[in-house]
Amino acid sequence: MNLILLGPPGAGKGTQAKILEEKRGLKQLSTGDMLRAAIAAGSEIGLKAKAIMDRGDLVSDDVILGIVANRMDQPDVAKGVVFDGFPRTPAQAAALDKMLASRGQKLHAVIEMKADDDELVARISGRFTCKTCGKGYNDTYAPTKIAGTCESCGGHEFVRRPDDNEKTVRDRLTVYNTQTAPLVGYYRETGKLHVVDGMAEIGAVTAAIGAVLDKLA
Repeated sequence: MNLILLGPPGAGKGTQAKILEEKRGLKQLSTGDMLRAAIAAGSEIGLKAKAIMDRGDLVSDDVILGIVANRMDQPDVAKGVVFDGFPRTPAQAAALDKMLASRGQKLHAVIEMKADDDELVARISGRFTCKTCGKGYNDTYAPTKIAGTCESCGGHEFVRRPDDNEKTVRDRLTVYNTQTAPLVGYYRETGKLHVVDGMAEIGAVTAAIGAVLDKLA
């Protein structure tokens, strides 16, 4: 089964993709990971991507599709894949459909993890981690039980990612709403779109996605 998890930054796509890997044997495919792997392997398509990136240009859709196709030739994706962060535009979606069809495969479902922009800003910009053990917290949703103290290791130093701030998060959401959100309409027309509440508790989101996949199976 081949799936796409669709949703804005911070909606939890990566978390749910990992759960689908563990529970259903589907392989999470991230374009960033695939690009790095192809470049590290020194494959023909990887070298082509590296040359483009070294020039400071964006990797073209045909190169991305080539990397995706090569990755789907590997034996560990036999049970299916979960596309995380790809496609990003209707043009990429159409190219992916064409590529899969050429291989006798298809996309089975697109699951939109619906999320509220303001809640996402609070979720992402409020993140911080313990510098000692890496346990994650959130100012709003998961603060430390004792102020300034990690409940896991007792550490007192915490760090925040530089890009986890309101302006950066809103800029990323603007890019998503402009470039990627149109995929919702594209996939709704194909009848493959299913919507779940991406702001629900992780287990509830997992259950909702599972219900969709069980029906398809």
